Amino acid sequence: MSYLRATLSRRAGALIVAAVTAVAVVFVVRATDGAALGAAWRRAASEPFSVAIALSAFGAAFMMRAVAWRRVLPTLSFGHSLAGIHLALGGNHVLPLRLGEALRVVSVVRRTPISTDAAIASSLTLRTADTLALLGWGLAVSPVVLVAIMGTAGWLLMGAGVAVIAAGLAWWWLRASVGGRSDVRPPGLAALGLSALAWPAEAVLVHEAAHWAGLEISAAEAVGVTALSVIAQIVAIAPGGFGTYEAAAVAAYVAFGYDPAAALVAALTAHALKTAYSVVAGGVAAVVPTPGVMSARLHTRPPEAEPATSVPSAVDRPLVVLFMPAFNEEASVGDCVRRAPAAVLGCDVEVLVVDDGSADATAERARAAGATVISLAANRGLGNAVRIGLAAGAERGAAAVVFCDADGEYAPEELPALVAPILAGTADYVVGSRFGGQIEVMKPHRRLGNVVLTLALSLVARRRISDGQSGYRALSLDAARHAEIIHDFNYAQVLTLDLLDKGYRYAEVPISYRFRTTGDSFIKLGRYLRHVVPAVARELTAGRSAAVSETSLDKATIGR
Repeated sequence: MSYLRATLSRRAGALIVAAVTAVAVVFVVRATDGAALGAAWRRAASEPFSVAIALSAFGAAFMMRAVAWRRVLPTLSFGHSLAGIHLALGGNHVLPLRLGEALRVVSVVRRTPISTDAAIASSLTLRTADTLALLGWGLAVSPVVLVAIMGTAGWLLMGAGVAVIAAGLAWWWLRASVGGRSDVRPPGLAALGLSALAWPAEAVLVHEAAHWAGLEISAAEAVGVTALSVIAQIVAIAPGGFGTYEAAAVAAYVAFGYDPAAALVAALTAHALKTAYSVVAGGVAAVVPTPGVMSARLHTRPPEAEPATSVPSAVDRPLVVLFMPAFNEEASVGDCVRRAPAAVLGCDVEVLVVDDGSADATAERARAAGATVISLAANRGLGNAVRIGLAAGAERGAAAVVFCDADGEYAPEELPALVAPILAGTADYVVGSRFGGQIEVMKPHRRLGNVVLTLALSLVARRRISDGQSGYRALSLDAARHAEIIHDFNYAQVLTLDLLDKGYRYAEVPISYRFRTTGDSFIKLGRYLRHVVPAVARELTAGRSAAVSETSLDKATIGR
């Protein structure tokens, strides 16, 4: 039963997205004329030359975009440019919320020496050009239809999206040009022209699909349908924009005066071909050209970061350090400290609290409960507090350095489970998995966010991880000494990537979890992603150790 509960818990977040997709499927299936759809597909099967032309034109559109990318980023080869674009295309058809877009940059920075800044700046440049070209085609061939279908809300949403892209583009261009670097070039007429021509090439497939469905549309109408349906996909939730694509395409066909039933058949046929191409091409792009995106090494670490060949025994270092980062946790920190065991598996336990510039009585409550308190003068962030706690544990020569939150979400009583693999010499880095254990309460949106971020971490780390954001972790002495957290805001993903890349042995143990009942969480989605995504990108592409001298223990006050 516990295994079943854990499995259901891990999949609950993914089921939310699946439910949205299922609703779209139900509506589309109920509205579709099955006989007409079958007839359209039989007609397509009887015209293999037309199918080949449609798929070739669709593929040619992405070749144009690959050439355009090279015009903006000359150091990028055509093969890697095409692979990155196709990997993102395939990802968007199997992942929700357009999450596949990030794979374009991931492919480049993992497989080539091109910097993250250059990859992001050039990618944003081309995506902006694509979006503006798409709007331009829509206004050129069907301005009345585009304006009517999008409506005021649609235009406002599109305007906000373009503004965000433009702001991000400006930021990354500044980053890419620091120090006089010229990795990224402004898009010239050739790049802009290729971006514009790619959309009519995609429209060939839409034109042929309409023909198989019995609709003889013009080339201009095919471009209009393409523009409207792809614009709708930009804000889609379901993988591949299923449902959103069909609704927008049917609306465009109807606005042009065509029968809605036949229009839905045409939209489904076109979308099916696009999805088949995207999944196959994305799969190939993951391994060709070499090195494959999953086999490419992230980066090389300095020699001093090699993992330990042995773990000191509890007899040599009879101490386990459990530290708790805390910011304004006066209501819970004392109870968490008192619940920590005095000894585990033959080792004494010292409890530290890293008070991250709290404005309340966190330090006093922790000290009264028996903890050693490290007080920071100002709030710097959870990543900084964990970095200081790891350094404090390493300075004490602890056999294991463990940390958990001071808000009561994790159980200090479960400390033996975290340190057992380290003291036994079977692991260097142990993560307590909430999804492998028992979750008492977790809000649905947090569960979904954890599932999505953990899947992304598993992908870039090239191994199965069940809980990428757990706040209960243990490190061996050597791992604690060499761990690097490259930003102050948080530690979750970058610490794991850092230690795995250095070759430290990873393990997970099941733990319990309950949502906090006091205080406020620092995690807000927008702010979290704004800090974490760039940090993960830096961790993936770092060529040397990050400097963290500003977090020296010399700047902290330590005392009972």
